[in-house]
Amino acid sequence: MSLDTFTFDYSPILEGVRRSLVVVSSGRRGAGAGVVWGREGLILTNNHVVSRGGLRLILPDGTGCRANVIARDKSLDLALLQARGPADGEFDLSPAKIADTRGRLRVGQLVFAVGHPWGQQGLVTLGVISGLGTAKIRKMVEKIEIIRTDARLAPGNSGGPLVDATGAVIGINTMVVGLDLGVAIPSHVVDDFFQSRQPADNLNLTSSLQSGYPARAAEYGM
Repeated sequence: MSLDTFTFDYSPILEGVRRSLVVVSSGRRGAGAGVVWGREGLILTNNHVVSRGGLRLILPDGTGCRANVIARDKSLDLALLQARGPADGEFDLSPAKIADTRGRLRVGQLVFAVGHPWGQQGLVTLGVISGLGTAKIRKMVEKIEIIRTDARLAPGNSGGPLVDATGAVIGINTMVVGLDLGVAIPSHVVDDFFQSRQPADNLNLTSSLQSGYPARAAEYGM
């Protein structure tokens, strides 16, 4: 990592990321973030951010609307939403640029976490990839891949993107371990969920976690 890495102006790149960033709120349970994922204009977030009812979005242009959960996976802590408007195709949403993260992430790589910590919309924190590994999810046989980062996360970052220096999404922020390390689900794991999604009606629609707050490490066997 050269000195130029730290003197480069990343603001235009990060402004592009924010054009795909959504506020996701669920009644009185707080708010998290979401990312416009794919050309269909669907929104990816954490499962623990959403609940049964009262789901509302603030879109990148400031428009407020309701949303439906169309798929979710509690084990991966992922949910897929669709903005609900008076007419189909009303919302013109810009999809985020998604990185192919299979075997391409490196410890020490510069990253940015983008979200709404403590209700402050579109804030950016800087860090590096601190570690790459796997975590055991309770009630799951297989482990899942995770990214550890020192980019600071707080309530409101859940479901938001972890992006690389080009503005491509490399993961979805989901939890904090201890007080200083964030954990994200890599983009290729997220995209596998997106491509093979099941209808939400066939999945468990309850959540035991407080919306918008990073998930508990115990859920990930940490």
